[in-house]
Amino acid sequence: MLKRLVDIIIASIAFTILLPVFIYVAFKVKKNLGSPIFFYQERPGKDGKLFKMMKFRSMKDALDQHGNPLPDDQRITPFGQKLRSTSLDEMPQLLNVIKGDMSVVGPRPMLKEFVEHYTPEQARRLEVRPGMTGLAQISGRNELDYEERFKCDVWYVDHHNVWVDFKIMFKTVSVMLKKEGINAPGHVGPSLFTGSDPDVSKQTKT
Repeated sequence: MLKRLVDIIIASIAFTILLPVFIYVAFKVKKNLGSPIFFYQERPGKDGKLFKMMKFRSMKDALDQHGNPLPDDQRITPFGQKLRSTSLDEMPQLLNVIKGDMSVVGPRPMLKEFVEHYTPEQARRLEVRPGMTGLAQISGRNELDYEERFKCDVWYVDHHNVWVDFKIMFKTVSVMLKKEGINAPGHVGPSLFTGSDPDVSKQTKT
């Protein structure tokens, strides 16, 4: 209950302070990418319950001859890349926090397709609300491989408290200013997770 109260207070204050920036970014997205301004995507939240995560759009609509979206690196624009590098595209998730779908700090919500590939230990990241930032985000972000990210997430599930949350929040500001770990090596944004290497998982358990 204390964590939820802190989430509401921090997200509400942050949204109020950042409202002029929010409006400005919305205007720039509309000008550079057109409508819609927001990008909604279903992500698994606490206990795997799906919710619609909000972001500012950072990619243009571009389809191949069969009507399928082109790869991310062909749809991302210089404006969109800049938006991502500053993490301003994540601002609308403050509304997800206020609504109760997310927390300010917690494991980042990943694609719903990843859930079926989780090991029982990795699935423990769904025991808490997903966060706008988390331990993995201040420890390397998308430059970490998934095994390392999941270890950070499970550690957070077992050890989180308000003090840990505040330390992660303060460290997040530094990571954002340095624009660290935005893209996985060879990818625009994170890479895809298709399951753990059995040998790695076996080593993790021993």
